[in-house]
Amino acid sequence: MERIVRSTKRWRLRTRTLELGARTWVCGVVNITPDSFSDGGLFLDSGKAVAHALQLLDEGADLLDLGAESTRPGSNAGGADAEVSAEEEQARLLPVLEGILKARPDALISVDTYKAATARAALNAGAEIINDVSGFTWDPSLAGVCAEFGSGVVLMHTRGRPEEWRTQPQLEPDALIAAVRDGLTASLDVARMVGIAEDCVVLDPGYGFGKRFDENYALLARQNELLALGRPLLAGLSRKSFLGHTLAGLYGGVPAPVEAREWASLAAMSAAILNGASIVRVHEVKAAVEAARIADAVLRAG
Repeated sequence: MERIVRSTKRWRLRTRTLELGARTWVCGVVNITPDSFSDGGLFLDSGKAVAHALQLLDEGADLLDLGAESTRPGSNAGGADAEVSAEEEQARLLPVLEGILKARPDALISVDTYKAATARAALNAGAEIINDVSGFTWDPSLAGVCAEFGSGVVLMHTRGRPEEWRTQPQLEPDALIAAVRDGLTASLDVARMVGIAEDCVVLDPGYGFGKRFDENYALLARQNELLALGRPLLAGLSRKSFLGHTLAGLYGGVPAPVEAREWASLAAMSAAILNGASIVRVHEVKAAVEAARIADAVLRAG
């Protein structure tokens, strides 16, 4: 099969337009939650979250992704009985969003939510992008809100809901790639139907979201095939549990703890860039910026 390569494409946001593809854009994660797998509780205080966000910008983050609801198994995220209501999500999120923009009015902010009400509040408060881990499948009203504001959107592929992830059958690589491609195609179709312009959309394969451990490597190895869908790709591999399982042989047979996955995260991130990702979503920005520079140099040389 002919290799599909990353090309330069426009990404239209709520108030501005970015050119993606010439280099990798680094998105810094700010989790305003008590229970996220990576750093839950560290930045639940809005003041600490704002300070952390500003630090990530100083370290070279091109944009920030703020999340105020964990999608870990057991959270019931995406269902009517989700542990975090839209009201609670907004109470956590909005002071941080407003605090960042007060300090850095030009900061590019994405909000990680699948809830239409939270998206509306965030866009009214100055967010540029809505990052929906469900790809417009968990809240049917969300797509219309994004269309109304003309926001940028990240549509992620998720296979099932968090409570189903650990019991799903293993897919062979061809079936996995087909499932991700078909799911992202369906999300693109929803976006078009509600009037979201194609150049407002970035796609995310959804590493760890309904993929069994080894499936993530099959997806990463063939990620470039998803560029055939015509939109830039965002890859979020930072600190994912499948990386910890791969390192178990170095940690006494148990998965490497979250705090020991940083170098593995950089390796996976570099592979994602070399396989077509235009944006990477990371927790440790400074190291990611440096690694992305090297991966970009390899792409240019090729």
